Amino acid sequence: MGVLKEVFADSAALHGDAPALADARCALTYRELDQVTDDFASAITDWWRDAAHPSAEGRARVVLYASNSTRYVAAYIGLLKAEMVPFLVDPALGAEEITGIVTRCGIDAFVHDRDLPGNVLCGPVTHLGGLRLSRVQDTGRGRPELLASTEVCRFTSGSTGFPNCIEFSGTAVHNAARAWLSATSLEQGERVLCFAGLFNGLAFNTSLLPSLLAGATLWVPSGIPSSGHVMRFLRQVEPTRLTGFPALYESLLRRNVRIPELATLRAALSSAAPLRPQTALDLKERHGLAVCNYYGIAEVGPLTYDPEPGTERGVGYPLPGVEFAFGDGSDAQGRIRVRSTSMGSRYLNAPGVLEDLLDGNGYYLTGDEGRIESGRLYLHGRLSKGINIGGRKIDPAEVRAVLEAGGAADSVVFSANKHNGDPMLVAVAAGPPELTEDELRSWCRARLAPYKVPERLLVVRELPTTSLGKPRMNAVREIFTQAAGSGF
Repeated sequence: MGVLKEVFADSAALHGDAPALADARCALTYRELDQVTDDFASAITDWWRDAAHPSAEGRARVVLYASNSTRYVAAYIGLLKAEMVPFLVDPALGAEEITGIVTRCGIDAFVHDRDLPGNVLCGPVTHLGGLRLSRVQDTGRGRPELLASTEVCRFTSGSTGFPNCIEFSGTAVHNAARAWLSATSLEQGERVLCFAGLFNGLAFNTSLLPSLLAGATLWVPSGIPSSGHVMRFLRQVEPTRLTGFPALYESLLRRNVRIPELATLRAALSSAAPLRPQTALDLKERHGLAVCNYYGIAEVGPLTYDPEPGTERGVGYPLPGVEFAFGDGSDAQGRIRVRSTSMGSRYLNAPGVLEDLLDGNGYYLTGDEGRIESGRLYLHGRLSKGINIGGRKIDPAEVRAVLEAGGAADSVVFSANKHNGDPMLVAVAAGPPELTEDELRSWCRARLAPYKVPERLLVVRELPTTSLGKPRMNAVREIFTQAAGSGF
């Protein structure tokens, strides 16, 4: 019996008729959630018995490809109860990425709330628990073997930009939740309003299992977290905790109204990219809200928390079970090395890659630089060349490859600030006279997740380069700035 299956059963027995889970359409007590997930597990087990194809060996691998909802959580727990392995993916991923996950991870089925690429499906769509259930056709490709301890798989961007599949044991996921409970004092009866996607570590590690362990109520609204949408739920739920990416907090500041519910929050979390200092100051001054810049890494789990966050207080104290080192291990600052009791086991679809990111003492080598001061972690900057837009990591190499496959001779992908200070993804591509911005953007939209498609795309005849033939970044940025100013 899986660790997480037992954890959810124990939580249901302990909290009984207390409210457990809610969205705009549905609310469930712990007892009702237990029954709904039992029913889901039974139904999908019967379906799989009839739908399985000969090449499906071992535990069924099921991608959960949907937006936040009570149905999503019920499906996730139901899959664990059925002793299947849920693969949690970003519902913004495009057709090419979804097809790659299917072939590289040996996926058997999808539970989904949206259409799937036609080339991965096999057989009719079944409806289960308010979601769609589809079997995947046999790709004829080798099926990588899961570790016996793996209970959940989640994804991160790999070094080439293709999502790497991280295997997590049930014990690691449980450890992450218990560490979060201990550090944050999450209590029974609290109301956690989560706008971050449950596939993402911010929500998965801080809101999903921790809420249900504590006996709290987890609210999981779907839809884009616009300021109006967020404010409606703030007033309806009166949450004690709020989880969201920086864009959520930025949007609230753009509303010139009082939001008294923000001042009553016990905790507010932001992640993936720290809030700008001015944003944090404005939230505090206008709404009495102090936001914690949670620091976590997909492969290692949740790492820090500060119960009294401030703009000059770093990103928090290490959670229980988390150890930091810097530089070569003896330095007081430098490249951050970290290990935890909630670390992923390996990449299913990239053998040896995660192992190569661990040093001899089991510390994961991050792409960040930082230091510990007065017990808190301070970040100095990034070592890697990834781009962070609205909490989503983007590998510029992946975007460049698509641009160049679409006709660009060369390209540069970077981030720039809009007039309101928000970051956006920008690409400047060199190409022949007949190549247009519209054609190249359409090409990207057909092959990349929406958030990876450059918001501003400029096509030029050639890029300024160094004597070694490499693009001159400052000059490229200047070309973009001038073109943006002229309204290209």
